[in-house]
Amino acid sequence: MKVLAGCLFALLIALQWRLWFGEGSLQEVSRLREEARAARAEVLRLEGRERALAAEVDDLKSGLDAIEERARSELGMIDEHETFFRFVREPDAARTPRRDEGASAEPAPAIIAAPTGSAAPAALPE
Repeated sequence: MKVLAGCLFALLIALQWRLWFGEGSLQEVSRLREEARAARAEVLRLEGRERALAAEVDDLKSGLDAIEERARSELGMIDEHETFFRFVREPDAARTPRRDEGASAEPAPAIIAAPTGSAAPAALPE
């Protein structure tokens, strides 16, 4: 009987060892679940980015508005019927915050392009 109890105890220890430390153990399952959760989050982030890029491609294919907006923001281009105005703050006025503003960051100078002639923007060359 002692031999049978010893064999059963040894079998129990071997099975427990595999459960806690061997291949397919609880630690490994937990690690794999965490990796799967991180991979799902990455896939969701990339799907959102893909949707945004697809929408941008559709905008660029559909008309000149998106192209004109990109030319204005990235290249600094203005329409032929517009006048470019740039307002720059004086250094003393920019450093001294007003009472109602608190200690906020210094605002960037405003850049405005205002139409001077016709209201319709000129088409960009294709």
